Amino acid sequence: SPVRVSGERSFSIDYKNNCFLKDEKPFQYISGSIHYSRIPRYYWKDRLVKMYMTGLNAIQVYVPWNFHEAVQGVHNFTGDRDLEHFLDLANQTGLLVILRPGPYICAEWEMGGLPAWLLQKPNIILRSADTDYVQAVSNWLAVLLPKMKPWLYINGGNIITVQVENEYGSYYACDYNYMRHLRTLFRFFLGEDTVLFTTDGNTDREMTCGTLEGLYATVDFGTANNITEAFKRQRRFEPRGPLVNSEFYTGWLDHWGDPHAVVDAQKVSRVLGEMLTMGANVNMYMFEGGTNFGYWNGADHDTRFRSVVTSYDYDAPLSEAGDPTEKLLAIRDVIKQFRDIPSGPMPPATPKFAYGFVTLKKVGNISGLLNTLSPLGPVKSQYPLTFEELKQYYGYMLYRTTLPRDLSEPTPLISPLNGVHDRAYVSVNGVYQGLLERDTTLVTNVTGQQGDIIDILVENMGRVNFGSKINDYKGLLSNLILGKDVLTDWKIYPLDIDGAIAAGWPHSDSQKSFPAPQKEPSFGPVFYMGTLEPNGLAWDTFLKLNEWTKGQVWINGMNLGRYWPARGPQQTLYVPGPLLRKNQPNRITVLELEGAPPTGFCCTTFPQHSAVGILHPNPICLMHSVH
Repeated sequence: SPVRVSGERSFSIDYKNNCFLKDEKPFQYISGSIHYSRIPRYYWKDRLVKMYMTGLNAIQVYVPWNFHEAVQGVHNFTGDRDLEHFLDLANQTGLLVILRPGPYICAEWEMGGLPAWLLQKPNIILRSADTDYVQAVSNWLAVLLPKMKPWLYINGGNIITVQVENEYGSYYACDYNYMRHLRTLFRFFLGEDTVLFTTDGNTDREMTCGTLEGLYATVDFGTANNITEAFKRQRRFEPRGPLVNSEFYTGWLDHWGDPHAVVDAQKVSRVLGEMLTMGANVNMYMFEGGTNFGYWNGADHDTRFRSVVTSYDYDAPLSEAGDPTEKLLAIRDVIKQFRDIPSGPMPPATPKFAYGFVTLKKVGNISGLLNTLSPLGPVKSQYPLTFEELKQYYGYMLYRTTLPRDLSEPTPLISPLNGVHDRAYVSVNGVYQGLLERDTTLVTNVTGQQGDIIDILVENMGRVNFGSKINDYKGLLSNLILGKDVLTDWKIYPLDIDGAIAAGWPHSDSQKSFPAPQKEPSFGPVFYMGTLEPNGLAWDTFLKLNEWTKGQVWINGMNLGRYWPARGPQQTLYVPGPLLRKNQPNRITVLELEGAPPTGFCCTTFPQHSAVGILHPNPICLMHSVH
């Protein structure tokens, strides 16, 4: 390695004095996690400045592999995926970076950041020395890590440490050959002088399987843990060197159907103060969570499949909309006792605006829109095929066949092997009949005549991002049985809903006559469209879906994510201002999967207390047309 010239940049571990050294001087980081993939590029600088003004000297960043390589071999680092621009903004702001490039990140993100195309190999063992997996990982890191190398602190950038894999000890495989392979790749691409580390949960099993010689072992824990015990455990694996909590939990995630998670601000600031007093290096997870736009939310599977909500607010110090909270001010008061923090005011919350009502009209049900939504037409198969087999990884697919006999009495449609991943909406001749849901609803009743068309719209609600069930195939994974018949001879339609909407549909077709509005509620998977008139502003707002059931919303072609107020806890969707047009109508498209409210139903525009923990100003409200 080159001989160090005095004044040359360096970042290393001082095992004698139990600390990090930055440019040969003792250094303690106070960091916060921020995910560029969950925040519109337009707001990156705003969030970073607020973190800097709180007194942080570093940020911690995950790189989601599937966000950059959605199609195998095609890499995207532009626009909202411009990781180097994000690193540059952090650098300009005065923030160092703790980089967590995966390849697996968890992060409550779709499949923990692993691309779903890995599942085309049916027996692949993810996060192991499996040949197919290791080959894909090596190809990806050969693209990513050379991009990161110039950004290393020792090369003039701001990346001080780099994590290898992520909480590997909590995975069943415990494959040291895999971890050794990663260590070799990281060393090859980033050089011998980069500080590489691992992070694991605060248990012996996790620390044993997740750590490896040559990678500095750190722990993660929250306010409920005994700090002394947790750092004692780190010491058993790293007898000398800095104390590090790589994920100190300021909040927690929500699943649909859970109460909203809250972590007390006083506890967070007290425990933070205790760790900093011990000289520990702390990263707060999350500092701002952001939003699971589109289909990027993950899911957990403990006793059953549980999908993560759209908001990743996380009860963090900066809200989902990037607004400073009481928790942030409490944290800043603690940091002040340990380092000089920048003088000057904290940048305020971004302005919010109540845009009032949007009136929506029905475009039609999915069964009648297949020419638009599935331009290539169906794939024919005797038995159902999965999303992965058809290379459509996210969103929705429609499975169509005909009723094999007359069913005058309600007849059970059964998923005997629990093969609906994750939710299926069943219609006969375009009329909604009910739903099947993974792990919870394996039977629904159907009636109809022999030869009637039965459509089963299957929703991927996000792949499992943690634990042993991350090989999470989507669609119909096994046969459906109707009465005593196995349903066969399927036409399977991959739906490119996002592509159609990005190209201007349904608003571009609005000259066509849509069905006359009906006074009663509408059931099953139906599209609605409307426009929000411009008012010269493009300010943040929230979309409130009073009495809508479950579905997906797009504004000006951007997929805002899923809504499910009936199940909660999340009641409003965050709409970043930059999505809105100041001087042209804003196009809103809604796919309601189960049931829209009756026409003429009006919703409140009083300030709503959303279940994501913030008092929202008046949101946009959706109502149904009566005209």
